[in-house]
Amino acid sequence: MSNARLLPGAPVAEAVLDDVKARVARLRERGVQPSLATILVGDDDASAGYIRIKQKQAAELGFASPHEHLSGDITQDDLLRVIAGFNDDKDVHGVLIQYPIPAHLDYDAALQTLDPDKDVDGMHPLNMGRLAVGLPGPLPCTPAGIEALLAFHNIPISGREVVILGRGATLGRPLAMLLAQKRPTANAAVTVVHTGVPDWDRYTRRADVLIAAAGVPGIIQPDHVKPGAVVVGAGVRYEGRRLLPDVDESCADVAGAITPRVGGVGPTTVAMLFRNAVSAAERATP
Repeated sequence: MSNARLLPGAPVAEAVLDDVKARVARLRERGVQPSLATILVGDDDASAGYIRIKQKQAAELGFASPHEHLSGDITQDDLLRVIAGFNDDKDVHGVLIQYPIPAHLDYDAALQTLDPDKDVDGMHPLNMGRLAVGLPGPLPCTPAGIEALLAFHNIPISGREVVILGRGATLGRPLAMLLAQKRPTANAAVTVVHTGVPDWDRYTRRADVLIAAAGVPGIIQPDHVKPGAVVVGAGVRYEGRRLLPDVDESCADVAGAITPRVGGVGPTTVAMLFRNAVSAAERATP
């Protein structure tokens, strides 16, 4: 029977969104309507569902949420025109380009044309650069959500060994930069390993905090975890609608604390999207 303490993301997200709601209210008192615009290309059901969730959340928090639903056969120039329109619109503070987009379009090239200050995903190259050198700017949502989750549940990070399995641009690499920064909720000794390292488990077994971000279902098994360690499952893959996490559930028998299979990092990622959006509105308001 597992004695591991569960680290759910929902209460973390709730606390972040309560703060966002209060900040939105202060902006509206000053006559500013915070706005998060969304762009959906094509008719992918899952992507459309994610947009609906974000629009519902935007309405509950007091954001305007202008939306552009573009045909799946549009050209790259068509997409860039829509992004440029939102860039130029002073009433739009944040922009989300729902990923993935159809294969004939270049997502990275589209992202690079977005105003970095309106990039609520925190994935624009300029914002990655800001993170690397410690300048303020929108943070990548999943890494920021993981830092918030650990802080909320009073998991000490400063001075401890954190091992991240996975080096992806959206998660492993920015998370390593974030958790190494000099801050009470970070300041860790961070090691990044990946499946290209044959003995990667040699590193994970010594981690005080192990963060799985490989996107390989079940890659982390109990014998890869130091007894009593904190385990965060951040990497997932989907098989249809079925979620396949990186961390096998039996790891709870070894870990001291662990994120649940469902409802761990996910809710915090969405919350950070809106934290980035309200921050963008505040920066744009004199």
